[in-house]
Amino acid sequence: MEVAITGSNGLIGSALARSLEHDGHLVVRVVRPESPGVREDAVVWDPRNGVIDQEGLAGLDAVVHLAGAGIGDRRWTRERKHEILRSRTDGTALLTSALGSLQSPPGVLVCGSATGLYGDGGDRELTESSPAGLGFRAEVVKAWEAAAAPAIGAGIRTVFVRTANVLTPDGGLLPYLLTPFRLGLGARFGSGRQWFPWITLDDEVAVIRSAIETPTLRGPVNAAAPEPVTNRMLASAIGRVLRRPVPWIAPAPVLRLIAGAERADEALLSSARVAPAALLRAGFTFRDPELEPALRRLLAPEQADTARVPVR
Repeated sequence: MEVAITGSNGLIGSALARSLEHDGHLVVRVVRPESPGVREDAVVWDPRNGVIDQEGLAGLDAVVHLAGAGIGDRRWTRERKHEILRSRTDGTALLTSALGSLQSPPGVLVCGSATGLYGDGGDRELTESSPAGLGFRAEVVKAWEAAAAPAIGAGIRTVFVRTANVLTPDGGLLPYLLTPFRLGLGARFGSGRQWFPWITLDDEVAVIRSAIETPTLRGPVNAAAPEPVTNRMLASAIGRVLRRPVPWIAPAPVLRLIAGAERADEALLSSARVAPAALLRAGFTFRDPELEPALRRLLAPEQADTARVPVR
């Protein structure tokens, strides 16, 4: 296959590119002009100015669209929220318009999305048929998916991979979660009863590849492990794996002060019990369906280093 990837320098995109290339597929990276080390076979685009090398997209079997500003790496100022939204909607609209105008468009577009669409769902199970919730993240995801309308209108099979919190020791959320635990300051957030949707990076890559290769998958697909956990369960599992106590609670007011009220309420204190119903119907098998075994696999070298640390 010949697969183009936007966001190929990011955590998920780079892992996906490695996986595809390892199996002999040709990966075409869609990059901005200022990207370091732009290869000759790359497709250059500039979503901010509405420019894309449309000819470079011809003849592809699939396109995976993962580009977008980080949503959890800094405070949500008005300017940052604008950047988060526009980086998704402008890029998606530009890419899908270009793909839809091709004489022979790709057979499938896998478009990044997020479980943030569901907002705070409490204890309700959230499947792909659940309605959108409230809040900034939900509004971003709704606009993000809506921007792919040109691809759908052109008859391209379009899959929205609604990704949960991706866990890997190589980046993203997990290193930030682990740091206080290593210092003996591990804590649950607020009540700890809020549901925490998660997936390992290996399974995320496998989900995207399954979306490319499975003709019956289209529309929204929840990329979340089938065994959900609460924040309290998450904290306890990390503590057991690292052999560290978890005696602390991070109160909601403190989290709002540190992260900003809106970001804390939506990203740290909201609850999303997400179920991967579409994937399970399609026969997808998760490598890491349960959290604690997944953490033990991901952190195996660190476990060996801390094996002699007594649990207090």
